[in-house]
Amino acid sequence: MYKIVDLVKNLQTLTVDDSAFQILKDFERVIDELDIYVFDNWIEGEIFAGPKVGRYMVTCSLIWDYKTPPDPSGAARLLDYGCKIKYKKTHLLVPRKVHKPSDFRPGTKKGKIDAHPIWLVTISIPKKLMQNIYQGYREKDSNRLADLMRHDRKGQITPQQITPEIQPNAAPTPSAPPASTPSPTI
Repeated sequence: MYKIVDLVKNLQTLTVDDSAFQILKDFERVIDELDIYVFDNWIEGEIFAGPKVGRYMVTCSLIWDYKTPPDPSGAARLLDYGCKIKYKKTHLLVPRKVHKPSDFRPGTKKGKIDAHPIWLVTISIPKKLMQNIYQGYREKDSNRLADLMRHDRKGQITPQQITPEIQPNAAPTPSAPPASTPSPTI
């Protein structure tokens, strides 16, 4: 059984330690680039523990509600890339919301603790895969930037190509006098 306090402590370490947050972003980038979010309920996962950086692998634990487990087909796709996955049914201890006096723990002013069933999925991704996807991501961004710059140079409109009707800040050319409208007589 796990406690909700463990989850909160892990999130606090992520906000304090910038390098752990960067590693977590790289971890998520791998999952995103391998299109794991296409499979049912993978988007619903919440970080529970990690990232734990080993010599060759980065490990994170994610939790899902017991009623909505992640689709195992997504995990199978990760296995094709050398990742290791462990599924575990367990419980998360969460304090009960207090609505009536029977919701208090005896002798305290705190809510009772309830065990909620969850799925705990531990994913270990090789560092080499994370690095390859990050480099591809950077190359893709630099290629996209180069394409945009190249497109801007090719697609520039010269002032000679602008017709007088749409030329900015230009006075209308005198062609024909505007048709006069009869003024209403009273």
